[in-house]
Amino acid sequence: MNTNDCIIRRERPEDYRCVETLIRESFWNVYRPGCSEHYVIHVLRDDPAFVKELDFVMEKDGRLIGQNMFMRTAIIGDSGEEIPVLTMGPISIAPDMKRKGYGKRLLDYSLEKASAMGFGAVLFEGNIGFYGKSCFDYASRFGIRYHDLPEGADSSFFLCRELAEGYLDGISGVYQTPQGYYVDDAKVEEFDRAFPHKEKLKLPGQLF
Repeated sequence: MNTNDCIIRRERPEDYRCVETLIRESFWNVYRPGCSEHYVIHVLRDDPAFVKELDFVMEKDGRLIGQNMFMRTAIIGDSGEEIPVLTMGPISIAPDMKRKGYGKRLLDYSLEKASAMGFGAVLFEGNIGFYGKSCFDYASRFGIRYHDLPEGADSSFFLCRELAEGYLDGISGVYQTPQGYYVDDAKVEEFDRAFPHKEKLKLPGQLF
């Protein structure tokens, strides 16, 4: 499908509530009853690790249909060194626009801009079935472990893409999720009350 009928640009302050609504619609009842991702981006925008230059929205016919953002973080190497990397997300596409190629276009554009800024690698949690199409691989193949994950546990959700070839050569260590992603459930509930009511459902396949 032709996805050239949209534009990708930096998020602006006047977009914030529309983007939060988009994220809420995209993630609602997906990983848990309700969602927290719309509150996560609300607080991450003020986090020192937030990369403002890589905070994007996708617009089609004057409507925001997608967004993506990045955070600075690090791998703590087994020999004690700290390797700067990025993590990504939330990334979302409006539910009625999914599976039409817009998500991949937004992802590839975002990664291209991150590479142009000189970042070496992106690590995050996602589905290899989708992100593998944009050259992500299992982080374990780069010698990178997910923090707090017991040895031998399934880490297939933990993905990595080098933005600079060889950036992770010779590296082994533990990835650190930025603390800003850990939000208080009570604050999520309070924030969500400002949005139209949606029913929380416990559905098969949810993680939490």
